[in-house]
Amino acid sequence: MWRLHRSTSGSQSRRDAALSLASMFVIIAAAAVTGTPWLLVVGLAGHGVKDLWQHRRHFVANTRWWPPFCLVVDWVVAGIIAIEILAGVRFHQ
Repeated sequence: MWRLHRSTSGSQSRRDAALSLASMFVIIAAAAVTGTPWLLVVGLAGHGVKDLWQHRRHFVANTRWWPPFCLVVDWVVAGIIAIEILAGVRFHQ
């Protein structure tokens, strides 16, 4: 969360919005532990969309390279997990 605080430029309301969004992604990931692994795909893809928005709106200060990098990682991992799900890989034993 310190990284979130230091990397967001602007007002306290922007940081609060970023913290709320980060909390939502944590909740989705936690739900995926016992729920469907498709939640991981949705969460990662959604996080990638958030990164795209941050990059286009210049939301992140000092590390302009981070949102596009994170976007690519999020979407590649989401794609790999989706392919594994479709291939029949079991995520829960």
